[in-house]
Amino acid sequence: MKVVNLKQAILQAWKERWSDYQWAINMKKFFPKGATWDILNLAEALLEQAMIGPSPNPLILSYLKYAISSQMVSYSTVLTAISKFDDFSRDLCVLSLLDVMGMFCDRLSCHGKAEECMGLCRALLGALHWLLCCTAASAQRVREGSEPGAAAAGEKQLAVCLQQLEKLLSSTKNRALLHVAKLEEADSWTAIEQALHKVGESLTGLNNAQLRAQAEECATLIRSIPAMLSMHSEQLHRTGFPTVHAVVLLEGTMNLTGEMQPLVEQLMMVKRMQRVPSPLFVLEIWKACFVGLIESPEGTEELKWTAFTFLKIPQVLVKLKKYSQGEKDFTEDVNCAFEFLLKLTPLLDKADQRCNCDCTNLLLQECSKQGLLSEAHMTNLVAKRTADRELAPRLKSAESANIQPNPGLILRAEPTVTNILKTMDADHSKSPEGLLGVLGHMLSGKSLDLLLAAAAATGKLRSFARKFIKLNEFTKHISGEGSKAASVRALLFDISFLMLCHVAQTYGSEVILSESSAAGEVPFFEMWMQTCMPEEGKSLNPDHPCFRPDSTKVESLVALLNHSSEMKLVQMKWHEACLSISAAILEILNAWENGVLAFESIQKITDNIKGKVCSMAVCAVAWLVAHVRMLGLDEREKSLQMIRQLVGPLNGDNTLQFYNERVVIMSSILEHMCADVLQQTATQIKFPATGMDPIPYWSLLPPKQPIRAVLASTFARVLDKGWADSRSLHVFDTLLHMGGAYWFCNNLVKELLKETRKEYTLRAVELLYSIFCLDMQQLTLTLLGHILPGLLTNPASWHSLMDPPGTALAKLAVWCALSAYSSHKGQASSRQKKRHREDIEDYISLFPLDDTQPSKLMRLLSSNEDDASVLPSPTDRSMSSSLSASQLHTVNMRDPLNRVLANLFLLISSTLGAKTAGPHTQFVQWFMEECVDCLEQSSRASILQFMPFTMVSELVKVSTMSSPKLVLAITDLSLPLGRRVAAKAVASL
Repeated sequence: MKVVNLKQAILQAWKERWSDYQWAINMKKFFPKGATWDILNLAEALLEQAMIGPSPNPLILSYLKYAISSQMVSYSTVLTAISKFDDFSRDLCVLSLLDVMGMFCDRLSCHGKAEECMGLCRALLGALHWLLCCTAASAQRVREGSEPGAAAAGEKQLAVCLQQLEKLLSSTKNRALLHVAKLEEADSWTAIEQALHKVGESLTGLNNAQLRAQAEECATLIRSIPAMLSMHSEQLHRTGFPTVHAVVLLEGTMNLTGEMQPLVEQLMMVKRMQRVPSPLFVLEIWKACFVGLIESPEGTEELKWTAFTFLKIPQVLVKLKKYSQGEKDFTEDVNCAFEFLLKLTPLLDKADQRCNCDCTNLLLQECSKQGLLSEAHMTNLVAKRTADRELAPRLKSAESANIQPNPGLILRAEPTVTNILKTMDADHSKSPEGLLGVLGHMLSGKSLDLLLAAAAATGKLRSFARKFIKLNEFTKHISGEGSKAASVRALLFDISFLMLCHVAQTYGSEVILSESSAAGEVPFFEMWMQTCMPEEGKSLNPDHPCFRPDSTKVESLVALLNHSSEMKLVQMKWHEACLSISAAILEILNAWENGVLAFESIQKITDNIKGKVCSMAVCAVAWLVAHVRMLGLDEREKSLQMIRQLVGPLNGDNTLQFYNERVVIMSSILEHMCADVLQQTATQIKFPATGMDPIPYWSLLPPKQPIRAVLASTFARVLDKGWADSRSLHVFDTLLHMGGAYWFCNNLVKELLKETRKEYTLRAVELLYSIFCLDMQQLTLTLLGHILPGLLTNPASWHSLMDPPGTALAKLAVWCALSAYSSHKGQASSRQKKRHREDIEDYISLFPLDDTQPSKLMRLLSSNEDDASVLPSPTDRSMSSSLSASQLHTVNMRDPLNRVLANLFLLISSTLGAKTAGPHTQFVQWFMEECVDCLEQSSRASILQFMPFTMVSELVKVSTMSSPKLVLAITDLSLPLGRRVAAKAVASL
């Protein structure tokens, strides 16, 4: 018999009572090859015929089941066909459909093209909607069923519906497919939510508690689908987190003036990556602050730490509070952190002893002021700490000494900073004497350092510096002045100059420099600081034009210094004198060396230089330091002797106001300036004992030890201890500057790969990450661009990538990549060097990438050729195989970090696709797992956007990577192509 269509064929089979396998054989005879059963809509045709009567046709249903089992029809067409049935009152039909669905709904798969896999996602979403509608209808019948039989039938149908729902939703793979479908079909998901709401309403009056609980469980699973990627558990089995500790220590020691937002973001990134519970996170911040307070060197560093702990960290916590889920939760976390902190009595006692006061009490008050603690919590915590302190009588006796504690002074200095800034805003010409009185008061004792530390911790130091630069510029203007006005002007110039030098040396010259966009003339001090002021790691040329001003001015200055009994003040242009002094000193040195001037004349000249204003002596020594570096061993004597003459105070009485205070600051400035050159020339100069502190963290490296050995021993010490102290961080910083980023990174990675104890490798990673924060951008570029590719491509190095060091290195690489990527668009830390333009060009030549043309891209996207079977192998660097989400988001590939990340992922892709497996393949797997663990989900700007789409299908072939959640996590689901790639990978699992 010649069959005209599918319907006729099915009817003939039914009439002749063919068995299921007979039916399948005959169907293949009737219909020629070419057209697939899905195109002919076989599943729908069978269901349509099976569901004609009040009860289903068992024979035709057996044909459908056979077609499903023998894969004649795809799962998606069966699900779509079932979803079209909407007469839920026909119990037997509904039950048989649920039975058919139960055959395969927990083992769905599709090995076709991406579009077919996407079709399965849509069909599954439709089936879920149908099941929910069926559940709601069944529940409604149970509620309305007046006859016992109808209610029982409805309850049976409801139980089977819920059973199938549970079966479908309990599969993570199904939920992953639904997640993709939800993103693809937003409207359909809205219908799901409405149906879910309807189910909830229908079940409210239901007596059967078991069915209600089952329905609630299904509803929870459905609601979890949109958020199935953002569930991370916290690490509750650990109490110490060295990374948080080290990041806080690093910031307090080296970056007090840095903006708060980058620190807040970095801390949040560490919290997310290491999944630190909030109370322990806050506790770790406080622990680091107390350790910093205890171990900071006396003087300026101690004041910096005090300001950091009592002024900056409470503000940082206020910003962290905004990231917290609920305001109340965060105050609870802070309270909980303090409860833990109070148990660390030895730490708190030592801090109290060092600061000579009850640090915890002051800190609690500060947190309460900022709204971080409730009044009740604060009172409770204060009472606990007070009771603890009663048991330590030596603390009490120490406090009775009349030394004012630093924390109290710092907290009082903060409002003073604001008042001084207001005073500095006034018109200087109206009352220069009044302003001089304020400045003189600032110079006494340790007032200046207290005020600067408070300003630095509250972000006002730059504003402070700008005001002093403005004041310094004001002293340029001279108009018919008398001797009193001239001396006030000289003092204003001198004090502002010395203060600015002190700020630049203590907090870095970046604080002083104005934004490059500021138009107009560069202020005198900025110009002098950039061109003439010696700093660590900065070499000056003594023959630079900046040291060679107008010769007539130099001659008149030499004459003035040589012939006058003291410096004149009236009509004196101090900024010109400061610029001319270097050339004048050269003239005087030459005259002395040639015997024209005697030593007595030199003494008189140096007394004149430092007699009235100390800033001239500072400018003279700045040039002499640069000059001495250029001289041979036997030529330095007279230059060094002149420095000795300039650093000591003047013994005469005929000096200007506040001379002793100014000399204290001058000596400190000169000691910092000369430190480098004195070390290099093995010379000793005795600086007057001024009460200022020795240079902190100076000359840290042992003199006769190779820096490689210093690096290894310092890292071993830090690793044994479990946390990095301030001194070690300074040693690492010095080694980084000395050895360079590649040497530093390479040797630290070698230290990590030597470690074979699992516990120690994890600790090493946490410490290395915090050490890399010294210059995260450069060290990450080195790690990802040079060191990892070297290890992955060299078979001789593969053995070093085995577990545990290999896992640890993968973790470190991901943490660094995420941190560098999230912060490289933001503000660079003031301690990190700016990258030059030529470096960017270097990275472009080092890492060539095919720049994809938009037209090619669009062609690829519109075609069906997106599945891995038709793409070239990952080793082929052609456009299609290296296509990644970053290219579709048009990320700037001229940026070195983007370039390095793109190349690393291409290398990872080719490693996965290579024929040989080994520790390097395992390393790649750990790297990807760590990426998934750390990433904030649905983050468009994550590092995984640089991963080629073809890599997804390579990854799912690795047994431990074949998880639906992992596929969703590594694919950019915001892109249509990303969703198709994810659907294909999940459906093939």
